[in-house]
Amino acid sequence: MKLSVVVPVYNEHSTIQQVLSRIRSVREVTEIVVVDDYSTDGTRNVLKQLESSGHYVILYHDRNRGKGAALRTGFGAVTGDVVVIQDADLEYDPGEYPKLMAPILSGRADVVYGSRFAGGESHRVLYFWHSVGNKLLTLMSNIFTNLNLSDMETCYKMFRREVIQSITIEEDRFGFEPEVTGKIAALQCRVYEVGISYDGRTYAEGKKIGWRDGVRALWCILKYRPGRIRRRQ
Repeated sequence: MKLSVVVPVYNEHSTIQQVLSRIRSVREVTEIVVVDDYSTDGTRNVLKQLESSGHYVILYHDRNRGKGAALRTGFGAVTGDVVVIQDADLEYDPGEYPKLMAPILSGRADVVYGSRFAGGESHRVLYFWHSVGNKLLTLMSNIFTNLNLSDMETCYKMFRREVIQSITIEEDRFGFEPEVTGKIAALQCRVYEVGISYDGRTYAEGKKIGWRDGVRALWCILKYRPGRIRRRQ
């Protein structure tokens, strides 16, 4: 199976080359689609220099639109059998792609979530209230989707391409996470979860998500709950 990686990028000048190098080192990866969401810190210049290498499909937004919008652009461009999301920081390890792929390769899963809260992998110890917020949002999502995820807000979501390309992504920012979870539940996809490591970063190191995104996520959990989606169809 061919694996496509979608990398949404916004102001990651200090990490973008390293994360792309890590992705390229994974044998299973056959396509890397990078979407620059109108970076203003020099990231775009780095990507322009990488274009001639032939290793990447690089797409550019003409204004800052948000992570969900960047993913929507990336999902429209992928050609692999399996698609995974990779943030452009160094919080998640591309070396764990084979672990995520295993349930799909064996024919058991349509979607796989990499959970920061399951399994025995290593984690950087950081913000207590962030972990509380993540668990609360996951609980609320599970109530409405009837899934039993441990980490709905994780970056690492892997899909069969036909699944993710059948979903219309409406959210432009971090509301993508509860939206796509609600929509794959509505499609009754086979969802698996595997434990992953996590090297979280601080706000001083470039972390971008804030409390307003958490409030929006709660609204999205209600807006994209499977029962409501089915009534709209």
